[in-house]
Amino acid sequence: MVTLIAQVTAIVLFVGVTVALRIVLSRDPTRERAQRLSRVSHAFFWLSLVPLYVGVVSPGLTHFDEVVGLPGLPWPMARAVLGVPMLAVGLFFSVASMRALKVLGAGSMAFKLTQAVVQGDVYERVRNPMSLGLYLQFTAVALLAGSTTLLLGCLCLYVPAHVFNLKFFEEHELAARHGASYEAYRARVPFIVPRLGRLS
Repeated sequence: MVTLIAQVTAIVLFVGVTVALRIVLSRDPTRERAQRLSRVSHAFFWLSLVPLYVGVVSPGLTHFDEVVGLPGLPWPMARAVLGVPMLAVGLFFSVASMRALKVLGAGSMAFKLTQAVVQGDVYERVRNPMSLGLYLQFTAVALLAGSTTLLLGCLCLYVPAHVFNLKFFEEHELAARHGASYEAYRARVPFIVPRLGRLS
């Protein structure tokens, strides 16, 4: 139970930090400040996941429901049919986005920030492919573990908190760092649902 309380607390803290960072950035939206605040935002995000990673060991992925008194998810075969492809697609988006950040933006995940807006490869179809990949992977793991608690935590806490961070802080931070090129990219490419079909 301590791990679950710590996870909820960490997510709430992450949301609070997101609000504070946006306020600070609004007062001085310079490139340099945006870079510093972006690293702070990423640090708090990854720190907010520490209780979840601890929970993988204790109580364990398949024991969260016992702790809170919820029944596990039914239909193991249906969960596998849904979860395995979801995990594969999530891994694809994560790997493809990291490769594109390195090759096209001379950056990487979280702390080595790109020097230009990455617009090619998977970023041509969706603005936040790495986030989409993480959402799919976390949801898939919850399904495959059969955990109602993990699934609810993912869909009702983690994903909304992270989407809030992307919309309320990160988009403004990217606009401060990249200016008109990011604004044009944001207007052209979907936020989280990939554009399908052939690109023009």
